[in-house]
Amino acid sequence: MKRRECITLHGGTAAWPLAARAQQRERMRRIGVMASLAADDRVAQIRNGAFLQGLQQAGWNVGRNVSIEYRWAGIGEAARRHAAELVALAPDVILAGGSQAATPLVQITQTIPVVFVHTPDPVGSGLVSSLAQPGGNATGFTQFEYGIAGKWLELLKEIAPAVTRAAVIRDPAITAGIGMFGAIQSAAPSLGVEVSPVNVRDPSEMERGITAFARFGNGGLIVTASALTRSRLLGIARSTRQSRCRASAPYRAPGSLTVIRQRVRGSAASVSVAEWSVDKSSQSTTSPTS
Repeated sequence: MKRRECITLHGGTAAWPLAARAQQRERMRRIGVMASLAADDRVAQIRNGAFLQGLQQAGWNVGRNVSIEYRWAGIGEAARRHAAELVALAPDVILAGGSQAATPLVQITQTIPVVFVHTPDPVGSGLVSSLAQPGGNATGFTQFEYGIAGKWLELLKEIAPAVTRAAVIRDPAITAGIGMFGAIQSAAPSLGVEVSPVNVRDPSEMERGITAFARFGNGGLIVTASALTRSRLLGIARSTRQSRCRASAPYRAPGSLTVIRQRVRGSAASVSVAEWSVDKSSQSTTSPTS
């Protein structure tokens, strides 16, 4: 072998590890995203935009070094189906929005890392062993504790002192729905309010329950936080338009509602107190007292 060819061969061989490392750095990673909300939900779009912005700031660009597989509106049976589909794709990590998305994921896989957000009780939901030592393949963030639900009742009473009855709209199938109702029950006696649950699982049953509750005076509504309650805000508002019940909720109402709102500053969750009525002439949310 000629000297020049030998140098070229060895030089190329020495460059292989460098090229391999460069390729490894740019290897396409895959992220699975499972959300409880629908893809066209305004809040879901805002959250996804913030997620993509955060990825980009960290050096991850969709199409260059990362790809994202989405599954939207993962509630009930759809959640289990979406979880199985994402796990079958073997992504490097899965982002789960809410306990209803995260729970089936950790049941199906014990190897793919799962990062959960918007989950008020990851321990009670069985996602982690403890907050200090999560263990397993799941970790994430919790935005508030159950005690904040008692603050929603306090706020309702502050805005409408005549309220002596409160219907708590909650999802009884998740630990958060049970825990938040318990916190409201604990706060109720000191505020002189009688509370009763209205389950959100069946839309017709929920609307009948709200209508029956609203027939009597001095009543108010508390909408607890879950993907189901959020998806049915419009139905809740329609059920109360005749009585104009006062209501507190941990998120903005849909765009087809006229809302009178006040916010709790400095708390872990924003709370709106509203008189809800359907505004058929407008598709925007107004906040005259915000």
